[in-house]
Amino acid sequence: MTPSRNAPAPGSPSCSNLPGPGFGGRSAGSDPSQRRPTHGEPIEAIDGIDDPVEDTVDLFRILGVDDDGEVADCFFIVPELRGFEAFCVGRPVEEMPRITSRICGVCSEAHHLAAAKACDDTFHVEIPPAARKLRELMYSAFFTGDHLTHFFILGGPDFVMGPESPPAERNILGMIHKLGIDVGKVVIEARAAAHDIVKILGGKTIHMVTSIPGGVTKGVTAEERREIIDRAGQLLEAAKFTIGILDDVVLANPQYLEMILSDTYTHRFHSMGTVDENNHTNIYDGMIRVVDPDGVEVVKYHPRDYLEHIAEHVEPWTYLKFPYLKAKGWHGFEDGSDSGVYRTSPLSRLNVGDGLATPLAQAEFERYFETLTGDSSGAVPVHRTLANHWARVVELVSAAERTMELALDEEIMSPDIRAIPTETPTEGIGSLEAPRGTLTHHYVTDERGILEKVNLVVGTTNNHAPISMSIKKAAQGLITAGSEVTEGVLNKIEMAFRAYDPCFSCATHSLPGQMSMIVRVRAPDGTVLSETRRD
Repeated sequence: MTPSRNAPAPGSPSCSNLPGPGFGGRSAGSDPSQRRPTHGEPIEAIDGIDDPVEDTVDLFRILGVDDDGEVADCFFIVPELRGFEAFCVGRPVEEMPRITSRICGVCSEAHHLAAAKACDDTFHVEIPPAARKLRELMYSAFFTGDHLTHFFILGGPDFVMGPESPPAERNILGMIHKLGIDVGKVVIEARAAAHDIVKILGGKTIHMVTSIPGGVTKGVTAEERREIIDRAGQLLEAAKFTIGILDDVVLANPQYLEMILSDTYTHRFHSMGTVDENNHTNIYDGMIRVVDPDGVEVVKYHPRDYLEHIAEHVEPWTYLKFPYLKAKGWHGFEDGSDSGVYRTSPLSRLNVGDGLATPLAQAEFERYFETLTGDSSGAVPVHRTLANHWARVVELVSAAERTMELALDEEIMSPDIRAIPTETPTEGIGSLEAPRGTLTHHYVTDERGILEKVNLVVGTTNNHAPISMSIKKAAQGLITAGSEVTEGVLNKIEMAFRAYDPCFSCATHSLPGQMSMIVRVRAPDGTVLSETRRD
């Protein structure tokens, strides 16, 4: 599940790629001979590395035990190569908002708008205020709906139904059965409301098409605005309803609080996120801020400067890179103040902000930090991985309030929604906070606007090292010598993964309540001691 802590340093054979985020290359080599075996484990114990296409659904793959029968190493393997950056090269840059929205059907809006912002930058054009607000309005509605989906369908069932409940019950249908039909009604209606706003502003429910270099292609009519306000009201009510479920079901259960606060699900990482001019957390625009595990600011930089601060480590057994802070360097899979590993997620976004800009969300922000750290100001960071679910609810409230604020803003009715680009395109960078973490699009073009280089650093890539380390620590805390690896144990390990809501989270909690998973336990000599699988 996670890599060895004795990973090679940058510059070794397994790190032969560029030292920083690269353009259009693959994330890692596929030669298993370059991986350092650990704890006496033979190289051939790493199944599937030489054939990365064969096992694309097997995410949690290897558990290695030491001579005492305790978990020594885990590997979280992503053996799938997409090459999205490479096939964008050679296309007109203005096509990117439409192309990249198809990377993912879950967060199309994030890629659409990061691409649009990168296009604006490439053409050196400042978009009109009304266009900016229309883009942010669409994004805030999407963000609210996405967080609702995760809380009620992907993450919530673990807490409402119980992490060891039968998989057939650990899903949204089980939650409706337990909590009542109103839960399903609220979620379905709120999701529909978010989609309606996105469709009005984006032209399509998913894979939107309206953001172009310099602004947007359409404004809103008075009738459309009335509908948006109505739908924004539904999202705000759904956010308040979610707070009630969190209070009554999750926080009211001392066993869940104990699990959230347990060392099994705790890591002291640096935190990264976007903040506005008041250091308030902002999902759409601002500066990138990084704080250390004690909450001290390490750096605050413009998204255009990301290459000065972020580099990527490469391992040969996965096609995902491992970003880290250049100022700290790569010191292996370790947390703490000296480590370069950082987390970018709902939890980390609250850690980097001094507060939130809307009243209800600010109250929830203060309650969150008061409960988990004893300091309502947010000065003391939260490092409990499972607290991501609570932080996600705080962000949900903030996004819903912002949706209503923008819907009521008269300026969105302005006909001035696009500035025509006049300068020669060169290079541009666009960034925002995707639900899963900081998302950056970086494009380089020729003088005709044809793409020569493309680099995408997505939220899940930013979180790859923390996800891997969280899974490993959960496995070490939950699997002990002689213990049986039950389905409930598998799910508790998976919870460490699901807390990050990674890009493949749709598969981690499908309607039946399970994902394809193989957990194979090997002795130091490579002998398979046991295997537990879900196909």
